[in-house]
Amino acid sequence: MLEISERGREYQERLNAFMDEFVYPAEPVYAEQMAAAASPHTQPQILEDLKAEAKKQGLWNLFHPHPEWGPGLTNLEYAPLAEITGRSLEIAPEAINCNAPDTGNMEVFTVFGTDEHKEKYLGPLLEGEIASAFAMTEPAVASSDATNVEMSMERTDDGFVLNGRKWFASNAMHPNCRVLIVMGKTDPTAEVHRQQSMLVVPIDAAGVTVVRNLPVYGYADREGHAEIIFENVLVPFKDILKGEGEGFAISQARLGPGRIHHCMRAIGAAERALELMVKRAESRVTFGEKLSNRANIQDWIAESRIEIDQARLLTLHAAYMMDKYGNKVAKNEIAEIKVVAPTMALKVIDRAVQVHGGGGVTEDFPLARMWAHMRTLRLADGPDEVHKRSIARNEIRKYRG
Repeated sequence: MLEISERGREYQERLNAFMDEFVYPAEPVYAEQMAAAASPHTQPQILEDLKAEAKKQGLWNLFHPHPEWGPGLTNLEYAPLAEITGRSLEIAPEAINCNAPDTGNMEVFTVFGTDEHKEKYLGPLLEGEIASAFAMTEPAVASSDATNVEMSMERTDDGFVLNGRKWFASNAMHPNCRVLIVMGKTDPTAEVHRQQSMLVVPIDAAGVTVVRNLPVYGYADREGHAEIIFENVLVPFKDILKGEGEGFAISQARLGPGRIHHCMRAIGAAERALELMVKRAESRVTFGEKLSNRANIQDWIAESRIEIDQARLLTLHAAYMMDKYGNKVAKNEIAEIKVVAPTMALKVIDRAVQVHGGGGVTEDFPLARMWAHMRTLRLADGPDEVHKRSIARNEIRKYRG
């Protein structure tokens, strides 16, 4: 059932070779170029070089399910590829144009965008020429419930007028960010799941102000997580996606594939952490004996291997269910992995930090930044509690008359 196709295995071999030959050697170069940059929100040349090489090798847009835009891989074929890129979270996903939130936004433009949207935004996104952001979360409401979103999208004779404040608009600080997909309320009086709509808004539109970047655990991520104010932003009617009242439905369609991508990258990060943990334990001697000979360290290594493999199997099962039955039927499996994978990765990374001692919490090793990224993932695309609520409701429904 979970057997990867020959095509999928071939892409794994090619992507692993690309990582070994280009990505891992680029990591110190990336660090140097970022350290020398005037702003943390910059596009280092090494990343553009990697993108050019990935294009040349045909390792581009691997996530995209439509053969017109990519190789047309299934979720089950793509999941291990996302895991591989998770081993180098800061550069590998963008190097092959498979980074969030651009992947989700490209899928939204593919399914719901007009011909104009596809020409103006989807095409350049697919080429890796521009970046995009998704503006849904708001600081004034509990955005884990998307129906709480308060941004006003008032219909006028000329279009929709937007007023409100968003934050954690990931990618909005990216120097190449050109467009936002924004969720707000077009009709507060409608049925609760029909109040929201999504509009396409250029980031430089009049009335759009990027207020600040939000550091995550003290790290200023290159793509940024922006707070944005919208003041009387006029958006033409033609820039609504799908139609009025369709925002909630689009958000659910968008987040399913994105969640599995996040989860597989989390597994890749955990694999990298386990590798670093074992190598460190083998190289360090305390009280006359290698750390790797100590029972508690061996327990950590064994537990990490077990937990990673469990999470991978659950994620591949979710990918299979999405391919065979569709995202809607597989929603329970998707919710399960979204809880399991980041929590598992955090445990493995934390053990690796402990084995590295004081070095583990510094930037001399990638572990501290990896931990911060994974901790954020327990909130991104819905917090654990929302997914657990959904899973519990599905279980209770089986026994409720």
